[in-house]
Amino acid sequence: MTPPKNHLAPWVMITLAAALALLFTLVILIAIGASPVEAYGNMFKGAFGSVNKWADVFVAWVPLVLCAVGLSFTFAAGLWNIGIEGQMVMGAIAATWAARSLDLPSFILIPLIFISGLAGGALWASLTGFLRIYGRVHEIFAGLGLNFVAVGATNFLIFGPWKQPGTATMSGTEFFRPSALLPDLFNLSLGPVEMTLAVLVILGSVFALRGTMWGLKLKAVGSNPSASFFLGVKVDKNILLAFGLAGALAGAAGAIQAIGLYHRLVPSISSGYGYLAILVVLLTGNQTLWIAPVAFFFAAANKGSLQLPMVMQLDSSLGGVLQEMLVLFVVLARGVQARIWRQKT
Repeated sequence: MTPPKNHLAPWVMITLAAALALLFTLVILIAIGASPVEAYGNMFKGAFGSVNKWADVFVAWVPLVLCAVGLSFTFAAGLWNIGIEGQMVMGAIAATWAARSLDLPSFILIPLIFISGLAGGALWASLTGFLRIYGRVHEIFAGLGLNFVAVGATNFLIFGPWKQPGTATMSGTEFFRPSALLPDLFNLSLGPVEMTLAVLVILGSVFALRGTMWGLKLKAVGSNPSASFFLGVKVDKNILLAFGLAGALAGAAGAIQAIGLYHRLVPSISSGYGYLAILVVLLTGNQTLWIAPVAFFFAAANKGSLQLPMVMQLDSSLGGVLQEMLVLFVVLARGVQARIWRQKT
């Protein structure tokens, strides 16, 4: 059934929601006696004030895009893959194992590290899928539980088998050998490999979900699994495949964090990008092409808000408030539109 003519386009909805979110945070700033103009100005400078800051925004953008695109597969299948955070962490752990264990030239070692990260994330996500299908454990609870296990495994490895020799520090493992590190671009934190990967993943996912029979089947599973089953679609197989793809992309994001940003395994290797990616996908309504600009806005808000404590003695959580209110207003707008649509049909 075709939506009514006054059904808002996605870009209109996001623009209106962004205006409301800015208005909401503006009220908060005024209430605490801070200048909204100064606060937003400092956030903008913190994100785009120099070439290095632009690079930092893109460094956050890449793993956020990879996780969000991975989530688009599970969301299309009607699955709440809350475990994306743990899948990213397990990808970083698997990548760290390869970086520490293999002494090979860069052109061989780096692809092997990525393969390890992909496999680590995919296997961890598949465990959630198996628990859902064969153990009847909802993916939200299975994913959340496995997130804690992944974080615990990271801390155990850093403080135990992979600890720095002669110390008992939780700052991270030893730095990786130079051949295991991603090349940078003009001595910036940004690298060409991860940027290229993010662009290819976006284009590939758009084609997979819109231009293939498998994408159609995946959406059918998400819309009505029972009907899909009776029409001959292998529901369980597609659920596992969606989890595997999501986990693989999250694992690649974890590998990039390990060998491209921190150059070792650290306790908070994911930087919360898995959870943030869930907000990105909720905001885009699972429209994959919108992931790139929305993830860029989220990355800029994250990096820009770090300027607030240094300049204005404000908590950097303002960026998080802005992101969360943006998602909330978009979800509310969709609910209102759906209600109006139902009343007119």
